[in-house]
Amino acid sequence: MKNSILVSLLFFFTVAGVFAQKSEVYQSDGIAIKGYDAVAFHTESKAVKGSEKFAYRWKDANWLFKNQANQDRFKETPEKYAPQYGGYCAYGTADGHKAPTETDTWTVKDNKLYFNYNKKVQEMWSKNIPGYIEKADKNWLEIKDKP
Repeated sequence: MKNSILVSLLFFFTVAGVFAQKSEVYQSDGIAIKGYDAVAFHTESKAVKGSEKFAYRWKDANWLFKNQANQDRFKETPEKYAPQYGGYCAYGTADGHKAPTETDTWTVKDNKLYFNYNKKVQEMWSKNIPGYIEKADKNWLEIKDKP
């Protein structure tokens, strides 16, 4: 309980601060998911940096890929490979707000990609992934276009 309150406060201040974005996709300098290849999380089960040589613009963000094949896969079905909740923290989305994420907190569950704020939050998220996904799916419809 104490951890949940602390994490909620941390999220509130983070969201209220510099990291708040109106964008549906979490991005840094116009680059989605910090330049990592969204397809590689699914196909290689690891975080792989993309290249600007294989960039694709989708949902007002630039997505980078390690090669042409991954870029083509994403272009064909971006919803299959893009992270849920635009790459914002899945735990934060379940709590009703957007929060930035770290790429090393990724999880693929039921062929969907999720990120979390940090490793501690990911640990909490992993204790009830289905429950948090259910809450986040409902909340995302209301918060995706808000700062």
